[in-house]
Amino acid sequence: MTLQAFISRQVVTPDGVRPAAILVEDERIQGVVEPERTPAHAKILDFGDVAILPGLVDSHVHINEPGRTEWEGFATATRAAAAGGYTLLVDMPLNCLPATTTLGALQAKRQAAHGQCRVDWASWGGVVPGNQAEIAALAAQGVPGFKCFLIHPGIDEFTMVTEQDLVAALPHVAQTGLPLLVHAELPADIEASTAKLAEADWSRYATYLQSRPDAAELSAIHLLITLCRKYRFHLHIVHLSASEALPLLRAARSEGLAISVETCPHYLHLTAETIPDGATLCKCAPPIRGHENRERLWEGLRDRTIDFVVTDHSPCPPEMKCLEEGNFKSAWGGIASLSVALPLMYTEAVARGFSLSDIARWMAEGPANLAGCHLHKGRIAAGYDADLVIFDTQDELVVSESRLYHRHPVSPYMGQKLRGVVRATYLRGTVIFQTGSFPGHPLGREFRRYSLSRSQEAGTDVAGATTA
Repeated sequence: MTLQAFISRQVVTPDGVRPAAILVEDERIQGVVEPERTPAHAKILDFGDVAILPGLVDSHVHINEPGRTEWEGFATATRAAAAGGYTLLVDMPLNCLPATTTLGALQAKRQAAHGQCRVDWASWGGVVPGNQAEIAALAAQGVPGFKCFLIHPGIDEFTMVTEQDLVAALPHVAQTGLPLLVHAELPADIEASTAKLAEADWSRYATYLQSRPDAAELSAIHLLITLCRKYRFHLHIVHLSASEALPLLRAARSEGLAISVETCPHYLHLTAETIPDGATLCKCAPPIRGHENRERLWEGLRDRTIDFVVTDHSPCPPEMKCLEEGNFKSAWGGIASLSVALPLMYTEAVARGFSLSDIARWMAEGPANLAGCHLHKGRIAAGYDADLVIFDTQDELVVSESRLYHRHPVSPYMGQKLRGVVRATYLRGTVIFQTGSFPGHPLGREFRRYSLSRSQEAGTDVAGATTA
């Protein structure tokens, strides 16, 4: 294959942002050199001052196929991802039918994905009551880890787990060495708060916010830390919204517990004070909280208590958002943002003094670590997949339907002006998105991570990965 040289004065490498030529051949990065050391026979792609970042990784996406493709599917989710600079998505095990809690369901997902994906993908396995026997089998088949809910997830096909269920499952999870991702809210606080709001006006965002208090997250995280201490598994807290939990998480990690934490662009951009009544496009769970809470989440990113940022892309048909009645109680909770998450994050980050290196750590390297693809994805370095994002930090975009490539182009960000535009996305050296178009046929592959049991040699990398 032809040697390609991707050149920019702003290449985001693990060592910082610098002028460089990224040398690409056979789908991989062969080296990163000073521009003047570009081999004479290389095909030059010179982007000038436009930045080149590593392809983004999103370890928290709801693709919903098979079974609910009318909400979102592999074709539309991966199209939106390519337009947003993502080159690998990890699909959550719920919302699809069947839920990814058995080997048969995993195989059904693989069949559904075949030939449709614009970017690479993987699938989390699910932990639900009674499926302990499936955990090792799913790990052996390449899932990068597992997901569970401590509260009803909004659909009946993926059952929440109790403390007793976790006690039954955690020895099996710990044996795989893979992470357990947990939606950390406990029902008791939410049920008590909701009962007090029986006569409240559910068109008001303040009502919805009261119904899911910070205490629900805090009590769940207390429980999970206790279990992590006992069973010594890798605990990952998904979509942290309550900044009050940050001191608790810092303390737990300081004692050596294997805990990682993510948050999402909507918690870092929106605030409860600015959400109009009836604006159900802003409903998600846990909820978007107040301005002070948002700023404390940013401080959690600054001191690295929060490890990275993922979208929790959770689309649905517009009628499920109850847009006309504006009822937060009955509306589906989820925000779709794959196509605009990078400009959202860049807009907020630069206003607080963060750099492109921080963006790459939060949106590429960190999620790749969780998903076990960190030897292949998430960095611009020799030996890595040639996954690259051409990102113009000097341009702006206004969010419109034409910028949203997921199945149903609705968004709480509609009309907002954001800083930074994805000009092109490359998957393993081949352009998959460029100025509004998607050249060629889908090239995405499944990434499979193979776990090691605790009884195997310590220190061996757990990500003995392959693609299929």
